[in-house]
Amino acid sequence: MTEFCVRCSAPAGIVMSFAYVDRAVWLDDLVEPVVPGSAYAMCEKHAGRLTPPVGWTLVDRRTAARPLFASLEVA
Repeated sequence: MTEFCVRCSAPAGIVMSFAYVDRAVWLDDLVEPVVPGSAYAMCEKHAGRLTPPVGWTLVDRRTAARPLFASLEVA
């Protein structure tokens, strides 16, 4: 099943998750299906424009070189 961006419905390649307690937002490569309610799938455009709330930290844990194709589990 293909994951789609929660903002624009384009194919997603990034997953955004967060923790209120830690005041942190994480961006990771999308390597497995997203569990609804625990994280959000995003396209490259929207993940690149993401800004965390004031006082929060954005941690970008994506790999520098993006794979050309998604894994079969995601695609």
